[in-house]
Amino acid sequence: MKKILLIEDDIEFAQILSEFLEQNDFQVFHEEDPFLALSRAKIDPFDLVILDLTLPGLDGLEVCADLVEKTNLPVIISSARSDINDKVKALELGADDYLPKPYDPRELLARISSLFRRLADQKEPSFEKAITADKPKQLIYLHKNRISLTTAEYEILLYLLEKEGHVVSRQELIENISSIDSESGAKSIDVIVGRIRNKLGDTPKASKYIHSIRGVGYQLIQ
Repeated sequence: MKKILLIEDDIEFAQILSEFLEQNDFQVFHEEDPFLALSRAKIDPFDLVILDLTLPGLDGLEVCADLVEKTNLPVIISSARSDINDKVKALELGADDYLPKPYDPRELLARISSLFRRLADQKEPSFEKAITADKPKQLIYLHKNRISLTTAEYEILLYLLEKEGHVVSRQELIENISSIDSESGAKSIDVIVGRIRNKLGDTPKASKYIHSIRGVGYQLIQ
């Protein structure tokens, strides 16, 4: 069952839409607060975001930009804002579709189905190894299954993949990972690598993919 994050501050409308989508075999998670929604989108493995543009505390276009930059989630804009500039801007930012309110939920369902068909038709990445990356989509897979990663986790794991077989020092990671504060030090790297290991099924005592090199850093082998 595909999971949808609905970012919408109209409670009544969100409830109606959620019930309709759930009747059509989607699992819907509703967030009113755009800041909470962004945090959740970067952590939980959603398949789609439906985004209103008029939100409390943060404009929906800013939310759209953040989602496109820091997640790989497709975004459908659902908004009462009819200004063509909003529509153009949203699509330029990377939104996949723009549906002006009011609309029949059946039209939204049709657009969701069309979007998922289009995504399914896109070329799948090669899965010759256990861990593979699809850089255009900014996705990483383990045995053909997408791994849910934060931005820092994605960047570190991608860097280790690109340096596969080579020992990568903590300092090298700090210097090459844009989402890591240069002042945070090696301890932050170790914490993030620990989270990546958990998602790969690795443990420090039985590491299959990411190996610790004492006093230096890490080495990814597969």
